[in-house]
Amino acid sequence: MIEEIGKIKLNLEHYPGEDLYCDGEIEDELLDIARNYAEVEYPSIIEERKSWPILYHLSSLRENIVEWLPIDKHMKVLEVGSGCGAITGALARKAKEVTCVDLSKKRSMINAYRHMDCDNVTIHVGNFQDIEPDLPCDYDYICLIGVFEYGQAYIESGKPYEDFLHILKKHSKKGGHIAIAIENKLGLKYWAGCKEDHLGTWFSGLEDYPEGGVVRTFTRDGLLKIAEKCGFSEVSMYYPYPDYKFMTCLYSDKRLPKLGELSSNLRNFDRERLQLFDEKLVFDTLIREGQFPLFSNSYMMILGEEPEIKYAKYSNDRVDAFKIKTLLTCRNEGGQVRKQIEKHPLSNESKEHITQIYQNFEKLSKRWTGGKLKVNQCRLIHEADSLNRETGSQKNAEDRICAVMEYLEGRTLEEYLDECLDRGDINKFHALFNEYLERISYQNEACKDAPVTDYDLIFANILIDSDGEWHIIDYEWTFDKAVETKEIAFRSVYCYMLESGKREKLNLDLILNELNITESEAEQYREQEMKFQKYVTGKRMSMAEIRDAIGQPVYKITDVPLVSPAERLKERVQIYEDLGGGFLEEHSFFLEDGNSQEVFSEERDFQVTIGSGRKALRIDPCSHYCIVRLKEIKWNDTVIPIKHKRLSTNGTRVGEGVYAFATQDPNITLQLDGLQEQSENLLQVSMLVTKMPKETVEHMQRKGLF
Repeated sequence: MIEEIGKIKLNLEHYPGEDLYCDGEIEDELLDIARNYAEVEYPSIIEERKSWPILYHLSSLRENIVEWLPIDKHMKVLEVGSGCGAITGALARKAKEVTCVDLSKKRSMINAYRHMDCDNVTIHVGNFQDIEPDLPCDYDYICLIGVFEYGQAYIESGKPYEDFLHILKKHSKKGGHIAIAIENKLGLKYWAGCKEDHLGTWFSGLEDYPEGGVVRTFTRDGLLKIAEKCGFSEVSMYYPYPDYKFMTCLYSDKRLPKLGELSSNLRNFDRERLQLFDEKLVFDTLIREGQFPLFSNSYMMILGEEPEIKYAKYSNDRVDAFKIKTLLTCRNEGGQVRKQIEKHPLSNESKEHITQIYQNFEKLSKRWTGGKLKVNQCRLIHEADSLNRETGSQKNAEDRICAVMEYLEGRTLEEYLDECLDRGDINKFHALFNEYLERISYQNEACKDAPVTDYDLIFANILIDSDGEWHIIDYEWTFDKAVETKEIAFRSVYCYMLESGKREKLNLDLILNELNITESEAEQYREQEMKFQKYVTGKRMSMAEIRDAIGQPVYKITDVPLVSPAERLKERVQIYEDLGGGFLEEHSFFLEDGNSQEVFSEERDFQVTIGSGRKALRIDPCSHYCIVRLKEIKWNDTVIPIKHKRLSTNGTRVGEGVYAFATQDPNITLQLDGLQEQSENLLQVSMLVTKMPKETVEHMQRKGLF
């Protein structure tokens, strides 16, 4: 049975008649959006509705995980677990034919409506094991994106993951590929306090799923062992960052992340999280120790011949005119491996931007001729030329433009500056910074009448090779105008300090003085940077802003009151009873936690029973310097006026019923003579206690406030 939605075919031959898996009302909402809104409207819908499922299913960033794959219009693709179609559109644009398989009819309808103009997509609805025998065995690519972890649900066997791969392998043509994107069960985000993606519980993957269930994620070695058992001799591991869901960068064993590159880690869109440490700093440690692959948040495993692409960076959170991707490719040309950087447009509007990058190279090369900065070589090519030579056609050759740059080995200026800060070598830091100023200030005399400025001369965009040569490796944001060196330098320092908390040790005032920048100029430059960012990204919200709008809280470990037993004791209220011999330790008691306040709460509201024959009581609200606001004291339900002579303290009165204690033994004394007494008396106290640091107390004493 075939249903058609637009040009999409829904094959319902194996549909059981009802959806055995459903996320409830959110799927109705997604279906309404897919039916009634165009894809260009999805970004505004995501911002308006502030919903994790809406973001997850409709964000165009979801496509990045497959967009880089070398799929072309000659190829057939099988997508298992296509869901609501987050990546189906990307596959349909690249491939000749796409076959989708999904258990849910409603999700398949969402997929169909959002891609109804695609005439190369068929969606099979039903259980994979029922549909699989009908599938052909000539797919160039088989994609499992966020699916392999559910292998136990797809395949009924004692070894479901191996059997799943064996079945898929049967449907892959000779020389074909299987692409699997999945979370890493040891991903750093889980150690740092993110909940497990599927179960929503803390540390369950790290603990090897003690509660059971059908979901299983794997380590890097775990995935490789499964592939080996299934007879795959060619396996490549990739590392999507921050994860495969909203990938912005893709690393590989041939191009691992460098120090300082990983900074966009706070991605808890779906539920609250702890923040147990700074993931950027820990990632830097792992990179330094060569352990990044073990703790990457996600993996993409490619089974089959290793792709030429070793690294990808997506800049598609920008306005259409600036959406591009950057690739590192390693191509075997006549027995020699050639590495190169490629910049490709991700929209029709951004093709001009790619052309502009090449023009930037030409202009900057002239500006720095004779100077101490080299500009990374660039050439402009038409990607389609080789493909069209195969078909004998030049049709659309101009539509696939690409800027190709040389791949340079070395270390960035940012890395060198970080090393200086880590060593505490501030003199070396400033020496490098001054050298940077000297080099970027140069301009060839022939360019005086045609000014050109690379606005993005941040430290990460300058590479120093083994010969000590300084290279500009990225000059995307170059403008035909003169910009003062001090503004360029300020922006570089400003961006540098924003990216890492450990750089706060840098004295910005000293740098401002070096650059002769006033505070008003600095504020003007900050505002200019905000305008520049909006120029690049447009009016759309960033992913960080969307995360904040969705509103899942982040609990920092520094906000949790972890205290020693000794410190905990200092929080307790202690009451002394004068039996006629004054206040003695042996005639005192602490309020039990059940009768008193939560630890570290300012509230001290309690009631206790006091025996007869007491002359006075002394109430110690805590064992800290503090300010106490006495709200009410009652003896046998009789209110004792705060100003009454029966009450005295060893503190200083600083307001109505408010006392400051410049001692770690604060106390309030209540004389009981003359008060109505019973065999058992009820003391009720309500007060607020605010601790003060010793330094604050000493400052107030110097000011004569105590």
